[in-house]
Amino acid sequence: MSQQPAPPANSGWVTGGVVFAGILLLVNGVLAVLQGISAIAEDDVYERVGDYIYKINLTGWGWLLLILGIIAALVGGGILKGAAWGRAAGILLASISIVLQFLFLPYAPFWAVVTIALDVFVIWALAVYRPVAA
Repeated sequence: MSQQPAPPANSGWVTGGVVFAGILLLVNGVLAVLQGISAIAEDDVYERVGDYIYKINLTGWGWLLLILGIIAALVGGGILKGAAWGRAAGILLASISIVLQFLFLPYAPFWAVVTIALDVFVIWALAVYRPVAA
């Protein structure tokens, strides 16, 4: 019988990247919750945008951000605890976040671009990590 070759070991970058990705999702989730609450509570926090093809009122954006933030914080905590579901959920969540932040560009362009860049890193870090079999 031939044995399967052992998967390559994770480099320090990859292992550290997963921890960083978990922290990013956790912190980004908390920030999205705060961003969502501010959009729900007071529509004057963000600048009004004129004709925008993906126009949703700020209260709608607030609820989207609030829900996404709560889920992101939970997934980030799961990744930090080493939960098996955390990696796949993190990749899915970061992908959804990229799309939503692209749609949110007119309201907070700098923040949206920074968040998109962080989400790309989270996807990379979670995709290249190979858990060590116990």
